[in-house]
Amino acid sequence: MRRALVLAGGGLAGIAWETGVLRGVADEDPALAAALVASDVLLGTSAGSAVAAQVGSGAPLDRLFERQVRADSGELHPGNSMDRVVELFLSALLLPDATKQQKLQHIGSIAAGVQTVSEALRRTVIADRLPASDWPERDLRITAIDVATGELTVFTRDSGVELVDAVAASCAVPGAWPPVTIGDRRFMDGGVGSTVNMGVVDDCGLAVVLVPAAEDAPSPWEVGTAAEIAAFAGQAEAVYADAPARAAFGPNPLDPACRMPSARAGRAQGRREAGRIAAALGL
Repeated sequence: MRRALVLAGGGLAGIAWETGVLRGVADEDPALAAALVASDVLLGTSAGSAVAAQVGSGAPLDRLFERQVRADSGELHPGNSMDRVVELFLSALLLPDATKQQKLQHIGSIAAGVQTVSEALRRTVIADRLPASDWPERDLRITAIDVATGELTVFTRDSGVELVDAVAASCAVPGAWPPVTIGDRRFMDGGVGSTVNMGVVDDCGLAVVLVPAAEDAPSPWEVGTAAEIAAFAGQAEAVYADAPARAAFGPNPLDPACRMPSARAGRAQGRREAGRIAAALGL
């Protein structure tokens, strides 16, 4: 049975927490952590795209974790607050009779006009996150949303798109970071429509999903994250951020200052969750 490791969106806090969870699992059960990283499919959305690319590169979990807890990160603090991001969603949700795709188009059209850092500077930040700039020789899937059409795009090593650009597109939070230009298209955060995009791994029978949010976190869409995971046709084992982790995230998951506490909270939670994950995988 094909297995997927699904890494959800959640800003810099999400990157740190997901890395911490995997590191914590390795503390308790190194073989289990190795099995998770070696899953047949790695699916990354937004923050999860960075983690998927990092673990897919073969970089050791201890090195990835240490990057999250060191003082210097190379990350930028967005000039716009999370309030601006929320405003974009609210403006779309208030559109009468619009489909979800049309609402995503609306978000994209506004995001394209928001003043942020340059695409080039943002790309440099993303490149610094990745241990390798080339796609790994494995099934790594990275999601983004086409700004013009509102459609979900899945980048793989066969897409003809550089890995740095795919991750940058998936992490392009509307209102905080610029949409990413790839060819004649522009793309925004893959988590705008769904933080997990479970349909992208519907060819797998088992999915372990790391979600840096509460299971009952509100969603702007009719089907939220927990419901989407529950509807997965195969077996899905989800790890949601617990209360200590969510407290560690702080008020702004895009603030680089959240990295260290989020990573440490994730590691502690990973240690606690290792047994449950192992049982789900039959390991």
